[in-house]
Amino acid sequence: QVQLVESGGGLVQAGGSLRLSCAASGSIFSINTMGWYRQAPGKQRELVAGVTRGGSTNYADSVKGRFTISRDSAKNTVYLQMNMLKPEDTAVYYCNADGVLTSPPFTHDSYWGQGTQVTVSS
Repeated sequence: QVQLVESGGGLVQAGGSLRLSCAASGSIFSINTMGWYRQAPGKQRELVAGVTRGGSTNYADSVKGRFTISRDSAKNTVYLQMNMLKPEDTAVYYCNADGVLTSPPFTHDSYWGQGTQVTVSS
């Protein structure tokens, strides 16, 4: 199976930057997309940014222009560069890898990291 290891969270002042990393390991899962989600207290989990194996990206409107997602497909690693951070970005950030099994029945599956806390102070 796939395991996701996240790093890079922490405390930062408004206007600062953080870079999150997530490495996926495993040999039975073909990853189609990787992404970052976040969940703030009292809020539902939401997509922040996603990237396909070919490099196509999409972003939540709230982070567009400030965050950049990138992926090293060969290493199954995804990054989230977060610039111009705002207090409203405070949340637990989760890495996600989505794909299919590499053996029959080739079913879809999705894996999640443990989450890393990002706190932005004003």
